[in-house]
Amino acid sequence: MLTGTTTSGEDPRPATEAAFAANAAESGQEGLAQPPALATRFASTPRGAQFARRLAVRRMREWGFSPLSDASCTVALVVGELAANAVQHGRVRGHVCRLRLVLDTVSGLVRIEVCDAAATRRPPMVPPSSSLDCESGRGLLLVDILSVRWGSTPRHPVGKTIWAEVSTRTSAVSAT
Repeated sequence: MLTGTTTSGEDPRPATEAAFAANAAESGQEGLAQPPALATRFASTPRGAQFARRLAVRRMREWGFSPLSDASCTVALVVGELAANAVQHGRVRGHVCRLRLVLDTVSGLVRIEVCDAAATRRPPMVPPSSSLDCESGRGLLLVDILSVRWGSTPRHPVGKTIWAEVSTRTSAVSAT
């Protein structure tokens, strides 16, 4: 059962520092600086997807979340699934994938965005059901369960962005 999916044009929270600043201002916390976002490219290969996941864990540690914390492990899993899907289903020769992570300390959310160049291959509105003996098909189900909400938006001039928002509030923040 999908609980928080939106589709193109319904993105409830654009991932920009300006949007997060507006959120902080509305809550009376505009003096709080938001940590720097991570924006990087990775190769459209399985090794590139692994690299994206490792970078996400490193950034979570820089933001004060232990690599073994619930928040860091959840972000790593969601990044891994979205990056693997981008590599497997969104690969276009001559194009790389992109990863963007933004921490909103006011709302306690990490926004994950993975972009690929294949605009025609959109994720299904409902994660595909898979039998217990299938080797694949559970990635979007995991993303749906672990995320507050997720969806996809077209990316201009080419491709799409699959995004998810993960809560950091259920885990303790510890500096390492």
